[in-house]
Amino acid sequence: MSSNLTWHKHTIDKSARASLLNQKPCVLWFTGLSGSGKSTIANLLERKLFDKSHKTYLLDGDNVRHGLCGDLGFDDKARVENIRRISEVAKLFVDSGTIVLTAFISPFRADREFCRSLLENGEFIEIYVDTPIEICENRDPKGLYKKARQGEIKHFTGIDSTYEVPEKPEVHLQYIENEMPEQTAERLYEQLKQLGFI
Repeated sequence: MSSNLTWHKHTIDKSARASLLNQKPCVLWFTGLSGSGKSTIANLLERKLFDKSHKTYLLDGDNVRHGLCGDLGFDDKARVENIRRISEVAKLFVDSGTIVLTAFISPFRADREFCRSLLENGEFIEIYVDTPIEICENRDPKGLYKKARQGEIKHFTGIDSTYEVPEKPEVHLQYIENEMPEQTAERLYEQLKQLGFI
């Protein structure tokens, strides 16, 4: 970082924006294996929050790689940079007073903790979408597990790249057989309400 940079303090701060929006800004950080349901559940939860007049924004892994992180690959170094960029963007959204939802595999604990470190206490809510790899692989919505098993994709989380399970997530969203995504999102919403995050 250049030594010639100076942080410009703005007149309107995060608390003022949050007060105007009548909500607690935070990051709802969805993590889990590919095919675990992160994006689907995050999308349904955002719809529910939006319908209740919350100001929200959803950052999704694939979508972000079409632009902000379009220059990155999928090796470990690139994954770290991907999450670093997302964390900085998420911090800006929180500063705007927004409830930001992020749906990223984010396989490394240190990267998730980096995002937490950028925010104030209670603003980072780690949501571990705990779906067994067998279920994820059976779903295989993008055909990625099949390609990884055939050696067509390298550095695929859960196959030849590590996923570090969250040790103390704020919400441990365990897979329930035959539960519809809408029911899972409702279950999550109720948990977040009970915990006082929304």
